[in-house]
Amino acid sequence: MTLIDDTTARIRTSEELGKLVKQVRQDQSLLQSDIAGLAGTGNRFIVDLERGKPTLQLQKVLDTLDLMGLEVVIQRKGQHDGHL
Repeated sequence: MTLIDDTTARIRTSEELGKLVKQVRQDQSLLQSDIAGLAGTGNRFIVDLERGKPTLQLQKVLDTLDLMGLEVVIQRKGQHDGHL
């Protein structure tokens, strides 16, 4: 994971995404079970997400990120101004 600034990180692997999710969860003083309950998923899903399991259901991952106040932004490599 590469931090671009205080609010942006470049994620290239499921493991990096998992580390970021765990960090944000801990920063919010939440337990894995808290996120699981709020997201309507099993605790196992959150454990797998934080461990970087690459085969998780994408929509559940996106919903969990949204719940945590995170979003996925797609841009061409090397661009940081938001234009594709």
